[in-house]
Amino acid sequence: MGRRPEGARRTRALVALTLLASALAACGGDGGGGRPTLNWYNFPDDSGALQKAADRCTEASGGRYRISYRKLPRGADGQRQQLVRRLAAEDASMDILGLDVTWTAEFAEARWIREWTGQAKRRATEGTLRVPLQTATWKGRLYAVPYNTNTQLLWYRKDLVPTPPKTWAEMLDVSRDLARRGEPHYVEIQGAQYEGLTVWFNTLVNSAGGSILNPSATGPSLGPPAVRAASIMRELANSPAADPSLPNQMEDQNRLAMESGTAAFELNYPFVYPSMKANNPRLFESFHWAPYPRVDADRPARPTIGGIDLAVSAHSRHPDLAFEAALCLRDRENQLTAALEGGLPPTLRALYDEPAFMKEYPFSQEVLAALESASVRPLTPAYQNVSIVIAHTLSPPSAIQPERAVDTIGEQIGDALRSEGVIP
Repeated sequence: MGRRPEGARRTRALVALTLLASALAACGGDGGGGRPTLNWYNFPDDSGALQKAADRCTEASGGRYRISYRKLPRGADGQRQQLVRRLAAEDASMDILGLDVTWTAEFAEARWIREWTGQAKRRATEGTLRVPLQTATWKGRLYAVPYNTNTQLLWYRKDLVPTPPKTWAEMLDVSRDLARRGEPHYVEIQGAQYEGLTVWFNTLVNSAGGSILNPSATGPSLGPPAVRAASIMRELANSPAADPSLPNQMEDQNRLAMESGTAAFELNYPFVYPSMKANNPRLFESFHWAPYPRVDADRPARPTIGGIDLAVSAHSRHPDLAFEAALCLRDRENQLTAALEGGLPPTLRALYDEPAFMKEYPFSQEVLAALESASVRPLTPAYQNVSIVIAHTLSPPSAIQPERAVDTIGEQIGDALRSEGVIP
């Protein structure tokens, strides 16, 4: 075979380099002028706080990187599904991931996210509330940095209830008394067959001194505290305190019911406060808050926290920059903006003494106290199955048979923990 002309070889090389450059550009890995683009996947934010954080941190990088805020689907299931599919495909365009607090163990076990170590870990944990850090930890290792958190309070009508109840028993007694007097008396809480029902159960179990899983997350714990929790749920559901819509109610339905004036109490997140102020100014005047009710008078309530943690993808082409950017995204300024504009309670302890935050959140100290004694949902890669088991067994709350329900939950959690692979 004769030799090909040198010019032809150069032409083919130039074409190959051009195609390679085009392919790399299509991956979205670099911004203008060779500056890396870090893709931040997080929940869709209508307040603009997340985009502001991305812009601030891009500017603060001094041209070393650009952060592109990529919106995930609105629903938590859709968010997780998109992340799981792309991470399983080793998508290198994913850098910083906004994870629901229940996903860290699953993603860490699948080796989809990187461990935080050294200086990055020190900066991630310094000044951060202890309980939110638990949601970012798996097997004693830190896999994410808490971005925001959330917890429920007891919201009540002061015109009906001058002194808020401290325990569930007291609250149900007050509700019964209001019902006898023909006053609004419902206790609004999440009773539909979904994650909110699991959260209610988890809060009561922990408040009663127990836990759903054992400390090593290898099997169920449950026991008498779980039976106590299930009994309280059943008692409420079969008392005058129960809204007729309880089996179908989620957080927003609870908010609307309280705003309509039919309820005396509501167990919900702080978003209900600005909503009541905007939607029912008259009722807002008597809309107050108190700590989450206790199971036992001598034991603090342990409401279950929510929130988002920021993790670095195992497939990121720029992991060192991604760790740095994640720390910037959740710094003091950006968390304060997210709290004031997006209604997301911060994970940095110092912000609870910030005058601007305290003015916007007159209940900030109650939120802080709740967070410091809070509980987390079971930390396990099988959490999705564990949650489904609990919500299915305890729905509807009025039909709960406490001991039988706890036995069923224990058996099915054991099955879930023994399953292999990532949950679909």
